[in-house]
Order: sequence, then structure tokens, then C-alpha cells
Amino acid sequence: MAYAVGIALAFIVVCFGRVTGLARDQAFYPTLVIIVASYYVLFALMAGSPRALVVESIVMSAFVLGAVIGFKRSPWLVIACLGAHGVFDVFHDSISANPGVPAWWPAFCLSFDVGAAGLLAWLSIRAQLSAPAPRSEIEVRSV
Repeated sequence: MAYAVGIALAFIVVCFGRVTGLARDQAFYPTLVIIVASYYVLFALMAGSPRALVVESIVMSAFVLGAVIGFKRSPWLVIACLGAHGVFDVFHDSISANPGVPAWWPAFCLSFDVGAAGLLAWLSIRAQLSAPAPRSEIEVRSV
């Protein structure tokens, strides 16, 4: 059930961003990466685990850095960060013993992250394929 809800919610969030126009702002998806990465920190705080808080904060910092660099340089890095967080969910238990994480969370977060990253990649490729090819300098001069 967690997988289905994660995929469905990823679809809803991406569609919501596009329909409302929020996704036109280049900060929408990097912000999504930062929010997704912050949940494990929240779970560590809720559990009162200082060790988990430190580990989760370090991991979150890496994703925040990736999201910011992606915002500045390439939306593909943002997509990669979102997908990478999904992969992180698979290995989370071996990286951090965070007692605040609900049992269903890694499956939900994995499916949300990978689902959203996949959908964003597909939309980006589709947009690139449908965009008119740039005219060469030679063509522009001859016109």
C-alpha cells in the first residue's frame, strides 16, 4: 500500500505543480528535494535520538547541496537528487538507526521519490524533443 500511495502522490504533486504554474518557478522541484530530505531529520527529532539527528542532518545537507547546485546549474541534477533519495531510502536502515522512522516510510518515500524523478525526467525529455531545434549561426546570417 505504501508503494501505491507514494507513486500516486508523486503524480499528484508533479501534476499540481504544472497545473497551478508553481513548477514554472525553477525553485519548485529543488524545494521538493529539500523537503523530502528533511523528513528523516524530523523523525530523529521526534524520537529524541541525538545520534540519528546528527547522521540524518549530514545526509540532508548533501541533498540540500545537490538541490541548490541543481537549481543553479541543471534541472537534471535536481531530478538525479530526487531519484538518489529514493535509492537512499532502500539503504536507510543500514546507514542510520533512526527509531522515529515509521515502518512504512522507506517504502512510501522510495516510491514517491523515484516516481516523481521518473515523471520529471519523462516530462523533461518530452519537452526537449518537442522544442524547436536551435538555428545555426549560418542559417541566422543568411536570413
